Amino acid sequence: MIPLFSQSFLFLRHGETAHNRAGIIAGATDVPLNAAGLAQAEMAAELLAEAGIAAIWCSPLIRARVTAETVAARLGLPLRVLPGLAERNWGAWEGQPYGVLVREMVPPGGGEGPGAFQTRVTAALAQVTSPFPALIVGHSGTARVLGALLCPGVVLPRFANAVPVLWQREEDVGHAPDWSLRVLGASDLADPLVAAARAQP
Repeated sequence: MIPLFSQSFLFLRHGETAHNRAGIIAGATDVPLNAAGLAQAEMAAELLAEAGIAAIWCSPLIRARVTAETVAARLGLPLRVLPGLAERNWGAWEGQPYGVLVREMVPPGGGEGPGAFQTRVTAALAQVTSPFPALIVGHSGTARVLGALLCPGVVLPRFANAVPVLWQREEDVGHAPDWSLRVLGASDLADPLVAAARAQP
């Protein structure tokens, strides 16, 4: 088992960027937070101040790192950067409108396939060690991998920028654990985000 998944943990998508605002694919492009994203990071830090977080791990991309640094400064915790948590490389699709992901079925040259991306992120998550509970600061792609690992078969809505989400592990003797998701604070996502979903062993 991945140590991170031995108990509940928190996930935070980075704050807003100009690419997010314009509906443009960023992927591996190192896009900074815009003014709204910086303010969102501060708000997330306040929401997480009493969450009992013991460690913070983040993607190396600046939009995630600055979001994580803001939370780490508020909580007085060190920040650990995991290169494998970087967003998926979309190759020639980066800088294009989100709609290209719907219209085109075959990834462009120079990009990262979904299987390779999930393998990379899963390996990075396996490097997260105690102390727990941990906060993972990443990307929408990170959230999709978490969903595939912990809630297979459940289609999760897109995570909002800088809205903390608690992945809550619920033990069920004789079965694999159930995971439920709960948004912390006001958001445009449902709360709970999804019903408890049976995880694969």
